[in-house]
Amino acid sequence: MGVVASCCESCFHSRRSQSYEPLLLENEREAVADLLQYLENRTTTNFFSGSPLSALTTLSFSDNVDLQRSAALAFAEITEKEVRPVGRDTLDPILFLLGSHDTEVQRAASAALGNLAVNTDNKLLIVKLGGLEPLIRQMLSPNVEVQCNAVGCVTNLATHDDNKTKIAKSGALVPLTRLARSKDMRVQRNATGALLNMTHSDENRQQLVNAGAIPVLVSLLNSPDTDVQYYCTTALSNIAVDAVNRKKLAQSEPKLVASLVQLMDSPSLKVQCQAALALRNLASDEKYQLEIVKADGLQHLLRLLQSTYLPLILSSAACVRNVSIHPQNESPIIESGFLQPLINLLSFKDNEEVQCHAISTLRNLAASSEKNKQAIVKAGAVQSIKELVLEVPMNVQSEMTACIAVLALSDELKGQLLEMGICEVLIPLTNSPSSEVQGNSAAALGNLSSKDGRTTTDDYSAFNDVWEKPDGGMHRYLYRFLTSPDATFQHIAVWTIVQLLESGDPQLVSNIRTSNLLIPNIRQLAETRTSTPTSSIGGTPHSHHSASHSYQDTETGEGQGEIQVLARRILDITEADSDGAMTPSAAASQMQAASLREHEGSVGREHEELRKSVREAFSGSSTGH
Repeated sequence: MGVVASCCESCFHSRRSQSYEPLLLENEREAVADLLQYLENRTTTNFFSGSPLSALTTLSFSDNVDLQRSAALAFAEITEKEVRPVGRDTLDPILFLLGSHDTEVQRAASAALGNLAVNTDNKLLIVKLGGLEPLIRQMLSPNVEVQCNAVGCVTNLATHDDNKTKIAKSGALVPLTRLARSKDMRVQRNATGALLNMTHSDENRQQLVNAGAIPVLVSLLNSPDTDVQYYCTTALSNIAVDAVNRKKLAQSEPKLVASLVQLMDSPSLKVQCQAALALRNLASDEKYQLEIVKADGLQHLLRLLQSTYLPLILSSAACVRNVSIHPQNESPIIESGFLQPLINLLSFKDNEEVQCHAISTLRNLAASSEKNKQAIVKAGAVQSIKELVLEVPMNVQSEMTACIAVLALSDELKGQLLEMGICEVLIPLTNSPSSEVQGNSAAALGNLSSKDGRTTTDDYSAFNDVWEKPDGGMHRYLYRFLTSPDATFQHIAVWTIVQLLESGDPQLVSNIRTSNLLIPNIRQLAETRTSTPTSSIGGTPHSHHSASHSYQDTETGEGQGEIQVLARRILDITEADSDGAMTPSAAASQMQAASLREHEGSVGREHEELRKSVREAFSGSSTGH
């Protein structure tokens, strides 16, 4: 906003000797005299009501341009020092002055209006009274001072949500976009600030794009002015929230990512932060996920991630999370040294969102590579999760248990995870108030219990150690899920019990066979097929030892049949005679299980479907502005 210096008193005193004085109307002459007196006592005078406002109004509506200048300058000086909610009686004379053909009057009047537009009530009233139209005319003025003040006023008006759509529809966006290229830095700063204020709603963003703002904003990322950089980076970040706009950016702005990566090294912390957030929003798309890595964005993000400034940590963590979604980026991120900083952020108790971004990134990095899973465990992620997961907020618990579920897909790591005692924290979380945390924890336990190629050396003693404790142990957890009204939870329970029985561990088999909590409910599931609701929790544990689809499939009739077949498979094992003979019901169960496995063979290799299903369920990431 341009600052207008007042010379009101000197103007009035000098004009007393000028030849136009006899031409003044009587009421104008009185207004001049009154205003001079009020200005001499300005510290105790309220110019927004009564006689002082009446004097200013008289001069404003005068046909004498010199009196208009004096009134405009007085309004500019008064509002520079004091801003308060005003009424129509104050705004009407200022808006009238805006329509003057005199540059000095325009400059001072727009400065006064811009000062008043700092107040929330005034913002609304100025627009309501038609203030946008004369401001747009002044933005088209050849005078830089007039442009600066008019654009500054629009910038202030655009901070109110109720005004944004009206400004967008008023025709102001095209001149604002043009003035963003002004050679005058003050005009450029005000114009880009106004454009930024117009990017906070879908409709206005689209109108801004249609007005040609994108290439202007991108070009100004290289501005030498920090404020202009900040306004343009933030505006582009908001524009990139919309998928359609990201596509336009990808098609028309090939240098955008490189410019944003460079700005992460800006001397200004707020510019660094907004650059990372803009890249985060762009990284909602696969193309940008890859491009950020190719543009050497990782080293800059790693530096921000290790900052002590929370906004930088948060913005970079959010960006890395989105970048990590792409499978091709998993290894480059790990090789760039992100693992330890991400693990350190798991205990960042000052901000839950930072913790969520960090653990989600680790989960993404583990999604498709055995090597990456092992690197994550070796770096201490599981130990950190075990120490923190029972104390962190529920959203973080959900992400942490999802990460363990993905890591537990690795046959090479199952034994190590069990030795670390991860079941001791997963079991209590199966009784979490959050169904998502319950499901993720149970999925992790299920994945730990399964193995693609079992051998006689497999050690399942860890499950025996937690059979009855903590919190009722595996025993109570399986009972809760078997008796849940949620078919998804039933499915997890019967699937996991099959894995435990197929381990051949004598103690586990005995624990299940003799359980008065489990067997009656398993028998009931084996005999009945009821339509029950399902929940949309994360991935499904699979194994080629038993036919199973994903949790999502359990809402179909086939899914319900699968629960029944798995339950019969359990009875098949637990009701077998000591010499290996099967009871009639067990034999029938075996026949149905074989039939279902035959059907599974037509779908494809189960092991591959398992990993694909769990990856899809646990690899999602959110974006925002």
